[in-house]
Amino acid sequence: MGNCISCKESLTNTEIIAFDNMPAVAQHMPDKEQVKNDRGIHLPLCQCKKCGLIQFDCEPVEYYRDVIRAGGYSTTMVELRRRQYQEFIKCYQLEGKKIIEAGCGRGEFLRVLKEFPVKGYGIEHDPSLAEIAKESGLLVSCDFTETIDQKLPNGPFDAFLSFNFLEHQPSPDVMLTCLYNNLTDDGVGLITVPSFEYITDHNTYYELIHDHLAYYTFDSLTYLLNQNGFIVESKEMINRDTLSVMVKKTKTPISQVSSWKDFTKEITALGDSLASIREQMKALSESLTGKNLAIWGASHQGFTLAATTCLGEKAEYIIDSAPFKHGKYAPASHLIIVSPDEALKNVPDAILIAAPGYTDEISNVIRVRFPKTVRIFAIRSNKIEEIL
Repeated sequence: MGNCISCKESLTNTEIIAFDNMPAVAQHMPDKEQVKNDRGIHLPLCQCKKCGLIQFDCEPVEYYRDVIRAGGYSTTMVELRRRQYQEFIKCYQLEGKKIIEAGCGRGEFLRVLKEFPVKGYGIEHDPSLAEIAKESGLLVSCDFTETIDQKLPNGPFDAFLSFNFLEHQPSPDVMLTCLYNNLTDDGVGLITVPSFEYITDHNTYYELIHDHLAYYTFDSLTYLLNQNGFIVESKEMINRDTLSVMVKKTKTPISQVSSWKDFTKEITALGDSLASIREQMKALSESLTGKNLAIWGASHQGFTLAATTCLGEKAEYIIDSAPFKHGKYAPASHLIIVSPDEALKNVPDAILIAAPGYTDEISNVIRVRFPKTVRIFAIRSNKIEEIL
């Protein structure tokens, strides 16, 4: 067993449940040649007995430093970022100030930031993604928060942004301390991470994925931030399943709260959720005997559902709007990923939406672009429902 990625306590005897045949990756999906060697993996889920952080006790994916996001193609996510920027900039009077996004990918969200009267910068570890961002006129450097004393280009900054990136990090303390050291004395930050309590509240085991080493609650996220010099000044739940916090640097040591919630019961219930969804997928598959089924959403949720239920055997392909996923294969289930245009060449009888948070947007696209005879299903919490 390893050590907690937040407080460094030993994780010995902290495993609560393990999942088998899980996708090895959620990004860098295998191509036609690589898929031959792709296999599902075993993932043990633990809860640290010192700080309470829920986490996988395993090595990170190879590309944990890179930000590969499809959310930038979604109007839902763009509008959300626009609202967050407006509130963040107003709250801390950041007009004319320098803001850096740590892990900016192709610059999807930096482009939205250009709408505001601030000086936006970004760092991205993947050279090809950083180059795409720079070609679109964004001030992006190929870099990463590798060490606590690393000087980031164009610093110091008045504020930083980190969108659903911290949960990938095997050393989140290093990333946060590096950002701390590259901020002005009164520097602030806006951070989002997936909510673990959303997963347990809705029994959505399929939200678990190897890419996400850590599963934060507001308490465990606050503990980590306090450890690394930040005060949490506001917090909210956004997009149904994401924690969002605004933080500020402090020079005063913060006393750490030792109490934390034991999630053993809730985590065990995720195993029951897996069994229930397997039965529902079996029933759906049998009801569509002789009919073609497709999945919409080459997301980590879709990959996990396809790998751990009969969905991977029943579905013909996965539809996704992100061009960089087309022609690749879903890890573990090995379903091919196609564009909506390609799917229209081989129209399925039914489509299961496996992208929580975008269900309404996707169902509207299906109604507009696909024949009215196509039945639409969606995974909502731990239930499969037909959208009429």
